[in-house]
Amino acid sequence: MMNGVTIGQAAAFAGVTIKTVRHYHKHGLVEEPERDTSGYRRYGSAELLRLVQVRTLAGAGVPLADIGPLLDADAALFAAALADVERNLTERIEELIARRDTLHRIADGDRALLPDRAVGLLDRMPGLGFSPDEVATSREGLVLAKALVPEGFDDYLTHVEHAVEDARFVDLNKRALEAADWEPDDPRIAELATDMADHYLANPALLKIVTGLQARTEAATRYKLIAHHGEEQASASARLSALFATKLRSAGVDIPGPNSH
Repeated sequence: MMNGVTIGQAAAFAGVTIKTVRHYHKHGLVEEPERDTSGYRRYGSAELLRLVQVRTLAGAGVPLADIGPLLDADAALFAAALADVERNLTERIEELIARRDTLHRIADGDRALLPDRAVGLLDRMPGLGFSPDEVATSREGLVLAKALVPEGFDDYLTHVEHAVEDARFVDLNKRALEAADWEPDDPRIAELATDMADHYLANPALLKIVTGLQARTEAATRYKLIAHHGEEQASASARLSALFATKLRSAGVDIPGPNSH
């Protein structure tokens, strides 16, 4: 009667593949048995026990390089090492949960790129009379604003949340979004720019929406990327933005000019 089992049987008993057993041999984690008289390596109870121990630790997330010293350590070192492994696993679990939450937010649309408050603002827009395309334009502007001026974004949202309670503000912004379809020389553009500037200047709290997104560094560049996103250079929207900004500047409002960097 032959003592021990073949490598295939040992692998099956331990719940791993033959390739994994050989990998453990290569790393010195499980001693490779001597060949018997028939030329086969036979795994006895000691090798099987060690194989199960290594497989269990590896399955728990212990790096292979740490398993050998861990199995050879005394009880105190073994407990301390396991505590380290548990801590690392907890960190990985938290990272995986965060990734899963991001996937859920992506599946939920805007929530991957914007905080809940910003999503709430976008959700209100259809009820205020904004079209799906206008909501999409506003969404892109909010995503850019959050990315380019993160330190001012919460305050900006607060200003906008207050502003949308102002029916005149909402109406002017709807007209500004509609102006994207006008011809650049449409006389309504200058009228709208004047109306917008007059209303903002008459309600200083609204000016924070315009000035609040100026970053501390590269202010003009970032401001213009946000303010003029989606505008073609010669478009009606570009002309409206330019006229509106000029009127505010002439009233002393600090807004980066067309030649600032």
